[in-house]
Amino acid sequence: MKSLKVGIIGFGTVGTGVYKLLQSFPQIEIKKIAVKNINKKREIENFNTELLTDNPYEIVNNPEIDIVIEVAGGVNPTFDILMTAVKNKKHIVTANKELLAKKGSELFQCAKENKVIILYEAAVAGGIPIIMPVKTILCANKINKIAAILNGTTNYILTKMAEKELSYETALSQAQELGYAETDPTGDVEGYDAAYKIAILSTISFGKKIDINKIYREGITKIKAQDIKSAKELGYTIKLIAMGQVLDDGKIDVRVHPMLVAKKHLLAKVKNATNSIMLSGYPVGDLVFTGAGAGAEPTSSSVVGDLLVLASDLEVSNSPMPLTVCRHEEYAEQIDIGDTYNEYYIAITATNNPGAIGLIGTICGKHNINISTIMQKGINEDNTAEIVVITEKSKESDVQNALKEILESDRIKCIDNLLRVMN
Repeated sequence: MKSLKVGIIGFGTVGTGVYKLLQSFPQIEIKKIAVKNINKKREIENFNTELLTDNPYEIVNNPEIDIVIEVAGGVNPTFDILMTAVKNKKHIVTANKELLAKKGSELFQCAKENKVIILYEAAVAGGIPIIMPVKTILCANKINKIAAILNGTTNYILTKMAEKELSYETALSQAQELGYAETDPTGDVEGYDAAYKIAILSTISFGKKIDINKIYREGITKIKAQDIKSAKELGYTIKLIAMGQVLDDGKIDVRVHPMLVAKKHLLAKVKNATNSIMLSGYPVGDLVFTGAGAGAEPTSSSVVGDLLVLASDLEVSNSPMPLTVCRHEEYAEQIDIGDTYNEYYIAITATNNPGAIGLIGTICGKHNINISTIMQKGINEDNTAEIVVITEKSKESDVQNALKEILESDRIKCIDNLLRVMN
């Protein structure tokens, strides 16, 4: 392989991992590394600090650099930096799921006009190979459904809540102590991270652009220890699920929210910080990809893998990897969460008076909702009772309307939680 010169933008955990891994590939020369703080001490043996710059435009405007590796994250100013690189005919390898989900359409269009390639295996599920398989070896298939655990932080928290019977707050604190969660965990626990990833994966799987702003997103912050306990008693575990599916009418349903997942389901067995992706398509059938979804080593594996594949192709062609070029011209027609059909887990606190369960059943029937399971969890000291309902498949808007009517009764104190169910 001929020698290639690269620049790295971002030198945190992943950037450092990429740098270290590239030391095994002498044909790749690192020309410059853009950092926020040029004076920060780097725990890297024999590191040449002359490689560092605090100006990323020194990389994207450098005529010697062939490929830009971007692992800085964020949209601003990263989008402008990468657009400059593309206009300067530089290929891009990135792990930036937020940028791709929000601004990918513009970036890929510019890349197409300038005949350069953008590779982003590391943007979805860290070290799990999923982007390239979908774009290449699976391109003969019509993929119609994705169900995935795409965020290791939330999966770790929910695993510990289930196994150790911890509260959400305690499990989050442990995740932060171990480095699985950021000091500000909002991006993970509120589902933003998973939403970016399912937007990217759905776009390449279904062949139409997915609007990140139309993805229903709900995090795990409302999950209580009692929900975990009730789910376990009913034969389920709770996971943050990112899903996308093509409906019979061609519309696309893409969303992120917690779900009760039946213990027999493969995704129910995915624990701690592991990620897993289930794809269904024709003619291949069902496929499952499972592995490390984050961290320096898994993510750098994908980044450097993209880089080496691109470098190998550049030896023989000035227009490398034609299958990876983005050809999605139109946006999908995405449906609203209110138009989806699901089974539901509903946790209700009611006064301990005769007729509460009958009232719930009557109102559900009025709104075309069949109940498959209903149970009372006992009497609390304040003379209230916890009632858990599992419905058959129902329309979301019908369920929401039923809950509004249920709440109007003086027998009902509150709706503690509403979660969807995956069997």
